[in-house]
Amino acid sequence: MRNLIFTVVFLACIAFGANAQESRVYETRTVQSKVLKMDRKYAIYLPPGYEESDISYPVMYLLHGSGDNHTGWVQFGQVQHIADKAIAEGRSAPMIIVMPDADTQVKGYFNQPDGSFAYEDFFFDELIPHIEKTYRVRSERRHRAVSGLSMGGGGTIFYALHHPELFAAAAPLSATTGSNWLLRNPNATDAQKEAFGKTYGFEHIINNATTEELDKIKSVRWYVSVGDDDFLYRDNSLLHILFRDKRIPHEYRVKDGGHTWTYWRMELPLVMEFVSKSFTQF
Repeated sequence: MRNLIFTVVFLACIAFGANAQESRVYETRTVQSKVLKMDRKYAIYLPPGYEESDISYPVMYLLHGSGDNHTGWVQFGQVQHIADKAIAEGRSAPMIIVMPDADTQVKGYFNQPDGSFAYEDFFFDELIPHIEKTYRVRSERRHRAVSGLSMGGGGTIFYALHHPELFAAAAPLSATTGSNWLLRNPNATDAQKEAFGKTYGFEHIINNATTEELDKIKSVRWYVSVGDDDFLYRDNSLLHILFRDKRIPHEYRVKDGGHTWTYWRMELPLVMEFVSKSFTQF
């Protein structure tokens, strides 16, 4: 009997120890935004061991696409399973992954030209400081990356172009680019289109960048990926061509696939591996 009790206790301890090292995903947490005058939701992945240690971790901001919200990467992208596997296999450094909502009230990651909704200001002035204050996040540029799919891929491009001093790496997947919904919107005024194009047209940003600004953009490690059957293939190809023309170092990958979760789930561990190298190269 004593041996049986010892065995049960021993196995329970092993199980407890294994569970203690599990990752955690909190699907809906909130941050109060004065910029947007509302509470904003986000999901967050905390790597195995986070709850039991005092270690600070690098962070990747992972942006969803149009039609999804902060839960998209959790539910359809299987972020916890994929991240756990990549970390366990040694392909990825343990990292915190933040997935903000960009689908409430106004869709998108951009500031509206008329100033009515400044999501980008919220992201940089409120969300990043909130994450760095609330969680054990390494706040240096070398430990921060951004990635996303479709609309979130567009957000990835422009956040890294607007603030290259804040990101070690940027990995847009199947990205929308300067040919944005506003530029195609028949109800938008010419003044709105011009203002939006100057702020969120990658051609305008890069072609008008000073030598110093271009050097900062070049200091970001870029990973651009799109499926060969994706309807955004042409826009991503143009981004690649302009990067080549301006000698902006980047990885450009065209693979079998379309604008689907199958493609993005395949790419996520590669993105994590890519940004992990960025976290350690400086």
